[in-house]
Amino acid sequence: MNVSQRTLRIIAAIIWYTGGFVLLAKGSVLIKNAYLIDARSIWTTMAPILGIIIGLLKGRFLFSKSYRKNIKRIKALIDPRIWQCYRPGMLIFLAIVIPTGAWMSRAASGNFTFLCLVGALDISLACALLSSSIVFWKLECFSSCGGSGDEKCSKNGGVNNKKSQ
Repeated sequence: MNVSQRTLRIIAAIIWYTGGFVLLAKGSVLIKNAYLIDARSIWTTMAPILGIIIGLLKGRFLFSKSYRKNIKRIKALIDPRIWQCYRPGMLIFLAIVIPTGAWMSRAASGNFTFLCLVGALDISLACALLSSSIVFWKLECFSSCGGSGDEKCSKNGGVNNKKSQ
């Protein structure tokens, strides 16, 4: 199914944001479960704090660069297909890590240390995804121009008026 580059960028953003919010919720539940096991442990506070700090660093230095590359790749597609929102390798990677993450959460059930570790991991990934999503807005991925850098596009409020060229 053919789609526009803008639609492909929006699909990629929806997947990115959904992953961030789902991981944030999942990580929060794991930390809450750890708290129910041992409310007095400092790790029920430190695990999410470390997850947030590590996630913000990953978002700034790793995930944002990765997503910039993906947007550049999408902009280079001549005949975009709906499944091209990410490279095939990334889609395979997601198909592996999503069930692995679910398994890790189940395996951590009832184990304070693993609940804290997996919760911190999920929160760090969520923060990395959500903090790096600023790339979508900086590159105007939701506009019809899509951060094309076209001067006329910027002057016309995000509408690329080819007839005036």
